[in-house]
Amino acid sequence: MLVKREKTKAIASSKAGMDEKTARKYLSLGRLPSQLRKDHSWRTRKDPFEDKWDMIRDMLMINGGLEAKTLFEFFQRDDPGSFSDGQLRTLQRRIKEWRATEGPGKEVYFPQIHIPGRLSASDFTGMSELGITINGEEFRHLFYHFVLTYSNWETGTICFSESFESLSEGLQNALWELGGVPFRHRTDRLSSAVHKECNPEEFTLSYQALLNHYGLEGEKTGSGKANENGDIEQRHYRFKRAVDQSLLLRGRRDFVSREEYSVFLQKILKQVNAGRIDRFQEELAVLRKLPVSRLHDSRRYRVRVGPSSTVRVLHNTYSVHSRLIGEWVEARVHGDYIDIVYAQRTVERLPRVHGERKHRINYRHIIDWLVKKPGAFENYRYRDDLFPSSHFRMVYDLLSRCYVQNRANREYLEILHLAATEGEEKVETILRALLTQGDTFNADVVKQRVNASESLPAITDIPVTDVNLASYDALLSEEVTYVS
Repeated sequence: MLVKREKTKAIASSKAGMDEKTARKYLSLGRLPSQLRKDHSWRTRKDPFEDKWDMIRDMLMINGGLEAKTLFEFFQRDDPGSFSDGQLRTLQRRIKEWRATEGPGKEVYFPQIHIPGRLSASDFTGMSELGITINGEEFRHLFYHFVLTYSNWETGTICFSESFESLSEGLQNALWELGGVPFRHRTDRLSSAVHKECNPEEFTLSYQALLNHYGLEGEKTGSGKANENGDIEQRHYRFKRAVDQSLLLRGRRDFVSREEYSVFLQKILKQVNAGRIDRFQEELAVLRKLPVSRLHDSRRYRVRVGPSSTVRVLHNTYSVHSRLIGEWVEARVHGDYIDIVYAQRTVERLPRVHGERKHRINYRHIIDWLVKKPGAFENYRYRDDLFPSSHFRMVYDLLSRCYVQNRANREYLEILHLAATEGEEKVETILRALLTQGDTFNADVVKQRVNASESLPAITDIPVTDVNLASYDALLSEEVTYVS
């Protein structure tokens, strides 16, 4: 203490920054200033909400989600002029104090002990918010995210729906990349994996078969309890933040192909997993062995090709080649495509349509017969699918203005037939050039251009003449006169 080190109490009190009389008072009392301070338990001004507090408390008891600002604005409308905007903070403090001392209890989260190799978790997360594009086109997609809860080792697969096929592919990709199988696997209440509560069976047959194949014990979260799968929910947030930061460093969000984007994501996963090696090695030591082979990622349906050269798979319509009309085929449904198998051979691979009551018609499958029956085009149920691009649609609209409808339909179908036989890209290039010229044309004109194999400039080709830099040298050599 200064009073013991200094010669006089005056010097000690001066160094302590207080008056000598004050110092003598504390010394005589034998207590520190902080011990003499009285707690502030009285109000300095009247509470402006005293008359309203009983009503406010009742409203909060009925609906605990009400915010102070909502109540404040209600009282301002109900009793104009009684409360100024500056009194909002007073109400916020009082409601906060009430909730902490008298309000209902808050949900408690209980930290869990994680055991190496015991539990894995997975879920789907949307990635569209990141603004990814492929060759300039928006790439709307999901990411199947898998994590080991002890080490936080994670991986994932790009997908387009929360279907069983996407779940199966993503989970199996993760396990085979991991090189082993944990004891348990937890998912959200995915309709592709978990039955509704009224169903006596916990998991769907397909998902239970997948679990059995790998010897996994399934877990599911409670209804409306996403926090029960908190490990994967937190990894969603951190992974997407890491992707966003990497995109900012990259300087652009466009990728040449889906494969390039997938490699980009895998590099990020490798980077974030690099800091988890020690705990990950603990997990690897106790993982169980993988089965001999993967389980089929697809679901299989036996369907018959109808007279319209279409099949219905999972409530959606797809076209197949007309030669298969009347035949039974097997549709193998994967996450983002469908294989059509006939006589043990894959004869078509169709991009999968997600949702229900949708359709995907490939004009190449039916154009041979549509050319022979042009009258069917006008009211064809799936006519919009027969415009491969905006240029084809523009050509059809132009033909409809120049010719009677029946002939316009025939001319367009002839052009579409040329695209099927000679190449869509080649025909579209010719159509683009003809549309630019603004002249009327028909299928014969397009056919002549195709046969002539004219070399046309690409859309982005812009002729730029060479610049003669000598003219700039001449300007620099001239004397410049300034006029004041």
